[in-house]
Amino acid sequence: MKITYDPDVDVLRIIFSNTPIEESDEDNPGIILHYDEAGNIVGLEIIDASKRMDNPRSVEYSISGR
Repeated sequence: MKITYDPDVDVLRIIFSNTPIEESDEDNPGIILHYDEAGNIVGLEIIDASKRMDNPRSVEYSISGR
């Protein structure tokens, strides 16, 4: 998984897989989902990220144990 934020265009991108994108759909305004050939989500983009979250430049990652 790769997460990037571009402050010049205020877009946060989350890439789940390096599989080629076959189709994209703006499910909700400002949220673009990217799909592979089989219809699986391989990434998403959040437009105007700084207006939708507290700090798009900060990422918290955690793994829940059993």
